[in-house]
Amino acid sequence: MPIPASPEPANVCLSWRKSSYSGGGNNCVEVAEIAGGCAVRDSKNPDGGHLTLGADLWRAFIGDIKRGRYSL
Repeated sequence: MPIPASPEPANVCLSWRKSSYSGGGNNCVEVAEIAGGCAVRDSKNPDGGHLTLGADLWRAFIGDIKRGRYSL
């Protein structure tokens, strides 16, 4: 299955943020809002690329986290 193109142009500067629960270290993920969803990257490797999730998938993912679906 081909990977869909990123919804934001490559030259757009994203405003990344960490969770207030991250403790200030680099052992977490960062999130940036994009048109129609969110981008997620590893704070330890900010130049390593990012995942983009549409708004529906992002809401489902956050809901699953809140319900304890993942061992975090």
